[in-house]
Amino acid sequence: MNYIINIAWIDRAYLIECTLHTLRLLLLGYFIGVALGLVTGITCGYSERVRYWVNPVIKFLGPIPTSTWIPIVMVVATSLFKGAVFIIALGSWFAVTVASMTGISNVDKDFFDAARTLGASSRQLVFRVAIPHAMPSILQGCTQAMSSACVAIMIAEMMGVKAGLGWYMNWAKSWAAYDKMFAALFVICFIFTVVTKALDLIKRRVLRWQNGVVK
Repeated sequence: MNYIINIAWIDRAYLIECTLHTLRLLLLGYFIGVALGLVTGITCGYSERVRYWVNPVIKFLGPIPTSTWIPIVMVVATSLFKGAVFIIALGSWFAVTVASMTGISNVDKDFFDAARTLGASSRQLVFRVAIPHAMPSILQGCTQAMSSACVAIMIAEMMGVKAGLGWYMNWAKSWAAYDKMFAALFVICFIFTVVTKALDLIKRRVLRWQNGVVK
């Protein structure tokens, strides 16, 4: 372990540059996917008419692994960076869409009826009733989306992107510099652990009202 840390320190300038590129790619694709997933999932969960048309598309795309799209996207995309962003966003979109749609659909109808009785508008039904009650499911989907994004970014970088930690590992392996490869792997594990812990803290903060309720 000390040897790997020492190698990472020696090559820190290159590793930092690759780390920044990976984080940029990861966060950009993740937030695009989450934003689109929230819109799709909330709309489908609240509107049965929209769900009727969109649900078959979700069921069709869902079973297809994200990595399957990489060769196609890398050929069609105008740049490798945009193609990688699309791959990450696609996996994140699916996870958040399914979780949001499920969470909204499972909200007790009595809550909507009570809100309508009190004069709530359609907008208030969505933002004051549906989303708050579905928040645990939505945040769970965001966590799953990050796991999907982490896997997708490593595959995308190893297959075509010209920078990033995945590319660095592939480059080190091609030169049989296995010490550098494991140093990059150590950095990847550290980053993903920090990101996952940050999402967990956000989830606990948002759902702090559940303390003492959910055992």
